[in-house]
Amino acid sequence: MQPTKEKNPLRWMVLFTVIVGTFLGRLDQTIVNLALPKIINDFSITVSAAGWIATAYILANAVFVPVWGKLGDTIGRKKVYIIGFSVFILGSAMAGFAWNLDSMIVFRIIQAIAGSADYPTAMAIIAVTFAEGRERAQALGIWSSSFAAAAVFGPLIGGPLIDNFGWRSVFLVNIPVGIVGLLLALAYVSESKIAYDPNRRFDWWGAIILGGALSALVLVLDQGSTWGWTSLESSLCYLAVLVFGTIFYNIEQHHKEPIVDLKFFKNPVFVNTLANNFVVFMGMMGSVFLIPVFAQTFLGYDATQSGYLFMPMAFGMLLAAPIGGALTGKVQTRYVIAASTFVAALGLFLFSFLDVRSSPVDIMFPLFVMAFGLGFGMAQRTNAIAGAVPPKEIGIASSILALARNIAGAFGIALFGTLLKNFTESNVLSITQNSVYHGATRQAYMEFVALIELKAQIDAYVSIFIVASVLVALGGVAALWLKVPERKLEQPIIVEA
Repeated sequence: MQPTKEKNPLRWMVLFTVIVGTFLGRLDQTIVNLALPKIINDFSITVSAAGWIATAYILANAVFVPVWGKLGDTIGRKKVYIIGFSVFILGSAMAGFAWNLDSMIVFRIIQAIAGSADYPTAMAIIAVTFAEGRERAQALGIWSSSFAAAAVFGPLIGGPLIDNFGWRSVFLVNIPVGIVGLLLALAYVSESKIAYDPNRRFDWWGAIILGGALSALVLVLDQGSTWGWTSLESSLCYLAVLVFGTIFYNIEQHHKEPIVDLKFFKNPVFVNTLANNFVVFMGMMGSVFLIPVFAQTFLGYDATQSGYLFMPMAFGMLLAAPIGGALTGKVQTRYVIAASTFVAALGLFLFSFLDVRSSPVDIMFPLFVMAFGLGFGMAQRTNAIAGAVPPKEIGIASSILALARNIAGAFGIALFGTLLKNFTESNVLSITQNSVYHGATRQAYMEFVALIELKAQIDAYVSIFIVASVLVALGGVAALWLKVPERKLEQPIIVEA
C-alpha cells in the first residue's frame, strides 16, 4: 500500500477509542487509592504495607512505558495496544479476586505492565491518524484532557462503587468497560505498517538496565521521605541510578535499535518541550496532591467531598483543550506554551490564600484556573514532541514524554512533601520564639501549643504553593525561548496504514 496523506474518515472514532483506553487506565489508578482502607481491613495489613500496592504499580508502569513505546514502533502499534488492553482486563479480573497482599501486588504489577502500553501507543496512533498539524494538535489536546477527567471522576465513581459493592468492584468494573474499548480498538484502529528487517534486534539489555535505573529512581522518590533522604536505603538507590544510568548510556550509544534513541536529546525542540513538561507536571502534581490533605485536615471534608472539589479541574481541562488545538498555526507554539504555563502558575499562586476559613470556591476556582492553563497548552506541548521526531519514532518519543511526566509527578510529590515537613518545623520554631503565653492552666497551654502547630502548618502550605507557582512560572519564562519550527507542525504526517 502506498503512503497517503488523505484524512482518515473514521479518525474521530479512533480518537474516541484511545480516549476510552486512556481514561480507563488512569481512572483505575485513582479509584484504587480510595479502596485502600477497605483492602487494609480485609487483608489485616498495615498502612505502610498497603502502600506497596501503589508503589509496585508505579514502579512497573514507569519501567515498561519505554519498552512498549519501542515495541509499538517495531512490531506495530495496534498490535501492542491490543495486547496491553487485553492483559489489563485480565489483570483487573485477577486483582478483583486477590486473596492477600502478595497476590494483590502481583496482580497490580500485571495491570501496571499492561496499562503502561496505552500512553505511547495511543499518542502515536493519534499522531499518525490526524495528518494535518492543527487538527492533530486539537486531537492530542482532547486526548490529554482525559487524564484530568479520570483524576476527577475517580473519586466520584469510586466512592459509590466501594460503598455499595465493596472494594473488589473497582477492579471488576474494568472488565465490561475494557471489553467495549477492546472491541472499538479492533474495529477502528489501523495497524502501522512496519517494514520487515531480519537483522532488526530489540534492545533487551537496554530495556533491562533502564528498568533497573527507573526502579531505583521511582522507589527512592516514593519511599525516600519514609526512609530518610540520606538513609542507607536511599543512598543505595542513588548509587543504583548512577551505575545503571551509566551502563544504559553506554549500551544505547552502540546499539543499532536503542530503546531510547539518544539523538532525541540533541534536538532542542524535543529537549526544551520535555523540560517544560517536567517543570509543569512537577509543580502541578507536587502541590495538588496536598489539596485533599488540606481539605480533610483543616476544613473537615470527607474523601467524597474532597473529590467533588476537583470537578472544576476536569471542566477547565476539557474546555481549554480544543482552544489550544485551535491556536495551532495561528499563534506561535512557544507563546501558547508560555501563556498556558503562566496561567497554571497563577492558579497555583491562588492556593496561597487558603486558610481554615476557606470555602469550597476558594479551592475550586484555583483548580479551574490551573487546569485551564494546563489544558490549552497541552495540545501544543504534545504536538511539539510529535512534530520534533520522525513519524516512525513517535511511539518511543511519546513514551519518553510519559516517563518524564511520571517522574516529574513523583519528584514533585517527594519534593513538596519534604518541603512541607521542613517548613512546618521551621515555622513552629519561629512562631514559638515570637509568641508569649499568658495562660494559667494546662488546658490553656495545650490550646496555645495547638494554635502554634495549626499556624505553622497553614503557613507551610502557603509557602509550598508560592514555591510551586514560582517554579512553574520559571518554566513559562523558559518556554519563550522555545523555537518550534511551525512549518514542521503544519506538514502532514504520512499515515502508515
